[in-house]
Amino acid sequence: MTEQKAAKGPPADFELAMRDLEELVERLEQGDLPLEESLAAFERGVMLTRACQTALKEAEQKVEILLKKAGESAVEEFAAEDVKNS
Repeated sequence: MTEQKAAKGPPADFELAMRDLEELVERLEQGDLPLEESLAAFERGVMLTRACQTALKEAEQKVEILLKKAGESAVEEFAAEDVKNS
């Protein structure tokens, strides 16, 4: 990855941001990047993480609005144990 890619703004959509983040994590986990590239990649990763969190929060808010308009009950809290026990 070049420093130019690390300096780019957030991707246009959630899926692209997730793909970029996954690729970035793989490169960092390999441990063969020079320090400057590692720092630039880490900075980009933080930005991508924030972009994904924002996109997920916006999606959650839209779902809540749609459920309220449809007269459905509010969104329930999600617990990781619920998935493990399924």
